[in-house]
Amino acid sequence: MRLQCLFAALCLGVGVMAGKYSRELNEPKPNDRDGQAVEFRIAKLNQVWEKAQRMQLSPVRQAELHSDLKIQEKDELQWKKMKVEGFDENGEKEAQLRRNFHVILAKYGMDGKRDTRPLESNSLKDHDIKEEDAFEDPRLDKLWNKAKISGKFSDEELLNLKREFQHHKDKIHEYNILMDTVSRTEEIHKNVISPLEGDTKEHVLQQKHTELKHKMRDLNQGFERLRKLSHEGFSEDSEFREPRVIELWEAAKRTNLSNDELESLKEELRHFETKVEKHSHYKEQLELSHQKLQHVEALGDKEHIKRNKEKYDTLAEKTREMGYKMKKHMQDLSNKISRQGLQHNEL
Repeated sequence: MRLQCLFAALCLGVGVMAGKYSRELNEPKPNDRDGQAVEFRIAKLNQVWEKAQRMQLSPVRQAELHSDLKIQEKDELQWKKMKVEGFDENGEKEAQLRRNFHVILAKYGMDGKRDTRPLESNSLKDHDIKEEDAFEDPRLDKLWNKAKISGKFSDEELLNLKREFQHHKDKIHEYNILMDTVSRTEEIHKNVISPLEGDTKEHVLQQKHTELKHKMRDLNQGFERLRKLSHEGFSEDSEFREPRVIELWEAAKRTNLSNDELESLKEELRHFETKVEKHSHYKEQLELSHQKLQHVEALGDKEHIKRNKEKYDTLAEKTREMGYKMKKHMQDLSNKISRQGLQHNEL
């Protein structure tokens, strides 16, 4: 018995040491001028993160923002390496990174403008969406109301459908952000004096219009899918439940990939969907943990507060980490589908 306890303790020790000496945990975080550890290696991203904490965004919104900033950091560091190696001479990647950064600022209400709609990205619980809030788009509202009274959907299917409507609403919001960014760039473009600078900004403007065109096409295809679903209901052979995964699958089916390639991608998307669902579960647990912490803080028991704060901080960190991995995986899948589609269309 004593030997078994000793063996268990040794195993636990090895596990702890493995975690303690893992690269991720021991890679030193960058420090600011005061020697304090900072979250990101890029100053402007730290400024956004610090501002978000001052704004007291909800725990889930903070976790979402942290994941978005991590993706932005990864992309910007890769771009800096490309720049040193002599790539991105026309500034296309740089312009895209700038657009992505503006989208993040607007998405979380940090662009200096009043956000007319409280966007809770990938909302935790479908019943948390108030009916009176609707989808802020007459076409979506009309489709949703028809679907609710059609009798074609079970309670579970209605929840899945509502998630797809919410996802489409979020995409409309991001499209409006990009369109606003393009409008502002056009205003700047009118005031350009230098011909050389004018050529550069013209190129950036063309890139933004191309992105707008692609996003509008995606919105139209997404709305058509919702229209079809609302009228016909879910088919028995529906491959996926998560809106983002469905979107990737629909895009893949439009790329002329072979059946074998589609089957391989379908399996990868199943794994991705599991990751998305797990992340959603953690976000829900984070929100519940925050509510419990607020309740405990109101009672004033310091020891109880400390224990719950530690649990909350651990859960918040895990949720951020999973969010980054999930969004990175989605980015990789989107790029993969785009590349494969282009390759096949060029053949």
